[in-house]
Amino acid sequence: QTKPIPEQPTDKMASKILSLLSIVAAVSAHGIVTSPPPRPVGDAFRAACGNTMFNMINSDPLGNIQGMEQGRDASLASADCNLNLCKAFKFEDNPAANIQSYSPGETVNMLVRIGAPHTGIANVSVVDTTTNTIIGTPLIEFTNYASTRTGVAANNTDFSFDLPATLPAECATAGNCVLQWFWDSDEAGQTYMSCIDFTTSGTGSAPPAPAPPAASSAPVVEEPAAPTTTAAAPAVPTTTAPAAGATTSAAAPVVEEPAAPTTTAAPVPTSPPTTCKRRRVRRNSAAAKKYRAAKRAAALRR
Repeated sequence: QTKPIPEQPTDKMASKILSLLSIVAAVSAHGIVTSPPPRPVGDAFRAACGNTMFNMINSDPLGNIQGMEQGRDASLASADCNLNLCKAFKFEDNPAANIQSYSPGETVNMLVRIGAPHTGIANVSVVDTTTNTIIGTPLIEFTNYASTRTGVAANNTDFSFDLPATLPAECATAGNCVLQWFWDSDEAGQTYMSCIDFTTSGTGSAPPAPAPPAASSAPVVEEPAAPTTTAAAPAVPTTTAPAAGATTSAAAPVVEEPAAPTTTAAPVPTSPPTTCKRRRVRRNSAAAKKYRAAKRAAALRR
């Protein structure tokens, strides 16, 4: 009895095999957040993205979104499987125990598992899941992440950052905001991300926090007031200094110079002409004798 000849693989079958191999290679382990616990894959993800992508993630949770894209189910709405938002992982698949509760400004520690390094950039941001936009600016950034040249630095897999002091009110509701770890490697042409669901207590009352700047501006108002009080002090010298100086320094030469002639003119009343008036006297009178005696005495003194 002749045995049937086994069916030879057709070109179509070969292309499918190669496609599957390329998917496996593209999704091989690379990176994921391990703490705080990120969103996992689940039934909500399967319903949105299909069985192929679901199985790819289950086999390698650290896979990149470019590799996942190759397993997309064309029969499903692409908007429901947005790989650029938390790798399309769904809030509905996240157990309540995984949802973190933070306070404004709290310091968060994050641990990351890097399965294979690819030089790139990375950051952690608060993302609004409704609009898929970053709220504010990244909380931490790496410009040389998981380098293939220098190796994975210690702070690439274990690092901390501070939450913003204020966040929108919607972040008080679980599922509206996430902490998104984002790693992109131009070197490998691959992107990885993980999302941590959280709520923030006191989010609604946080906006009054900008009041401190108003308080700090008060000193700015008070600072100019001080010069106006100190400026009054120089006004005192203008009233007191001239009073003291007028009698001692600047005004003295002007006032005292004219006074000098009045002191030098004083000898006028005491000059001899006022005591030596010529008058007629008899030669031999007592007055004449007294006059001649005084004249001789004066001559002797010369």
